[in-house]
Amino acid sequence: MSILISLLITVLVIFLVLYLVQMLPLDGRAKQIVQVIVVVIGIISLLRYLAVF
Repeated sequence: MSILISLLITVLVIFLVLYLVQMLPLDGRAKQIVQVIVVVIGIISLLRYLAVF
């Protein structure tokens, strides 16, 4: 059960950070780079909870 809660919190944090990145006054290319970095870090953390790493 705690794994599900950790996964849910991780997904919510990823969406929150992506939303906050959209609010930043950056140009389109910089936002895209930051979004890719956030998604990659999020996927790595989700895989860590699923015991892949």
